[in-house]
Amino acid sequence: MRTYFDHEKLDVYQLELRFISWVTGLLAKVKQHSTNARISEVSDQLDRASLSSLLNTAEGNGRRQRQTRAKFFDDARGSATECAGCLDVLVAKGACAEQEINEGKEMLLRITSMLTKLIALFDSSSSSSSSSIVREEPQERECDDEDEEKDEDEDEEENVHLSSVIGKDHREIKQASSNRESLNLMHTLMQYRHEPIHSSC
Repeated sequence: MRTYFDHEKLDVYQLELRFISWVTGLLAKVKQHSTNARISEVSDQLDRASLSSLLNTAEGNGRRQRQTRAKFFDDARGSATECAGCLDVLVAKGACAEQEINEGKEMLLRITSMLTKLIALFDSSSSSSSSSIVREEPQERECDDEDEEKDEDEDEEENVHLSSVIGKDHREIKQASSNRESLNLMHTLMQYRHEPIHSSC
């Protein structure tokens, strides 16, 4: 699948998509074999929870504030555990067998584990308040920005130093030129002083 947004690069997002595909098939079987209103209610809740987990993950990764993203990822994890509860209810009510939900439970376990790591990464209690969206190489991007700022500062310092050197050289050249003119004038006066004076007849 071609990716257009940063959240699509997240493994947890792709796994949530897989779970939605899997649970859609399960809900279709449950609907065919049961017309119980209570079971239909649980099925609808399971469908909503699976969507909520996916959408909170996508929206959370698009948020700029770290604490806000952590909250959305936490909501996504809550929806994933809610899906696990709904699967247990379907088994308890006899809508499906336990072995039918094992694959879904395994996916949900991985989803909650990955979301837990994302929450720890962006939680304000364990991270600074700077904002950055999850990408393939977020740390490298931040380092690049810091290097660019450092290079700009170094260039500015070098320009100031160069201007100072140029100004100093200009003053020295000007002073040397003035000294040279003074020496030439003195030399001319000395020559004039030693020339014989011819009186006119």
